[in-house]
Amino acid sequence: MPQNQHESQYGNQYASLGGRTAVVTGAASGIGEAAAVLLAASGARVALLARREDRLEAVAEKIRADGGEALVVVADVTDGASVDAAADRIHAAYGRVDLVVNNAGVMLANAVDDGRIDEWQQMIDTNVTGALRVIRAFTADLVAAAAEGRAADLVDVSSIAAHLTFPHFAVYSATKAAVTHLSTSLRTEFGPRDVRVTNIEPGLTRTELAMYLDNAEVTGQLDGLFAEFGGLSAAEIADVVAYVTSRPRHVNLRQIMVLPTRQA
Repeated sequence: MPQNQHESQYGNQYASLGGRTAVVTGAASGIGEAAAVLLAASGARVALLARREDRLEAVAEKIRADGGEALVVVADVTDGASVDAAADRIHAAYGRVDLVVNNAGVMLANAVDDGRIDEWQQMIDTNVTGALRVIRAFTADLVAAAAEGRAADLVDVSSIAAHLTFPHFAVYSATKAAVTHLSTSLRTEFGPRDVRVTNIEPGLTRTELAMYLDNAEVTGQLDGLFAEFGGLSAAEIADVVAYVTSRPRHVNLRQIMVLPTRQA
């Protein structure tokens, strides 16, 4: 019998993920939660990283109830010491990591002339520098796994906002463009050592990101876009994460835009 709804929906096509050790940041909700659940259902051991311990425990309980293995690691990607401590705990519990999903992010939106430096700094620290901290913490693991002839994956979750322009999202879009370009550049360093780097750019996706917007005009615009185009679910983006990391190790799907069919 299928272990859970994810395995039931997608069958056993991700069986090659069995035995792998994954780290998923932003795993308390949304795309991170969905990716962690699906990777675990496919046989990977998953370390769940985020700031909200109660939410992480709920995700871990879901995974364990379905027969999967999960480790709760409370960490803040904007704090280098926190990320390093998280890596130490993961290594102590699971050993070497061979799959990293860099998903933690924050989306805030106000006009640049509002001068919200606090928001700009939060997005840069989380979306860009936070991703780099995680990459630094696990690069040696990925390189070593690849050297042993095993699949090794770095998956960076960016956004279609890296390419499209939206009023009030200039800084958010800039951070996601940085993530996209970072992923492309890292392939020149990691690819020759057989570490795959994949950049996933979701379009309109229903997650908690919009909950933190404090601009009623922007919130209304987003509601209108969802009404017009529909939206993807976090589970549908998680399916893409599992798909790219389950390919033969010599196949690197380097960049994938995932949009609702009606979104241009």
